[in-house]
Amino acid sequence: MTKILKFLKNLETATLDTLLPKHCLSCDQEGTFLCQNCLKKIKLNSFQICPICQKFLTEFGETCRYCKILKPPIDSLTIATNYKDPIISKSIHLFKYKFVTELTDPLTKILIKTYQKNKLLIPDFIIPVPLHPLRLRWRGFNQAELLAKNLAKNLLPGFPIKVDNRVLTRIKFTSTQVKLKNAKNRQQNLKKAFQVNLKFLEKIKNKRILLVDDVSTTGSTLMECGKELRKLKPKSIHCLVIAKQK
Repeated sequence: MTKILKFLKNLETATLDTLLPKHCLSCDQEGTFLCQNCLKKIKLNSFQICPICQKFLTEFGETCRYCKILKPPIDSLTIATNYKDPIISKSIHLFKYKFVTELTDPLTKILIKTYQKNKLLIPDFIIPVPLHPLRLRWRGFNQAELLAKNLAKNLLPGFPIKVDNRVLTRIKFTSTQVKLKNAKNRQQNLKKAFQVNLKFLEKIKNKRILLVDDVSTTGSTLMECGKELRKLKPKSIHCLVIAKQK
């Protein structure tokens, strides 16, 4: 069924490309959804904050010294850019809801530039935030997985990083986080939504993990993923997203 849906979506995309040629969503240049000039104009965040208390500035989004004492589920969250940037919001919307997978490459380039700017350590393993099978069947792809695989291939050209979508699975179908305005509701919505595959214990143990997603709202999704991944005893869990959406 997933293959059929993917075929139909590809057919739809090809038809639209023929009837309505693609244009840069910013400058309207024909032939691409996001041209190189407009991609260069996107401003990366000039600072990062502790993902737990969200009060203190930290070097690359690592937990502050006060929050480290609490042994949080994740060690850092690096946010690439501002969701309020119209280029970013339009790109993510087209990517997720209009199935424009061609945006994978420019969005990955934003993540790579962010990685380099913040001088982050190269991970041993990259894990995408998973989609529930029902949502995956509807969309035909997991946007986080596309970003993770592209990042794994291009972060160190010629030296691909390991990436696997079987380490973490989504076992609970949940409402979209953006639709839930209350932070408590968002946390409850994701409670026990993820499950780690313990068969990966030997592969993940003492390794640096990078958890990748397109956007973060309150951070609840990443925190829940982090809780599960801790069962595999990694050395560290760092998170990377394109933008924070409130």
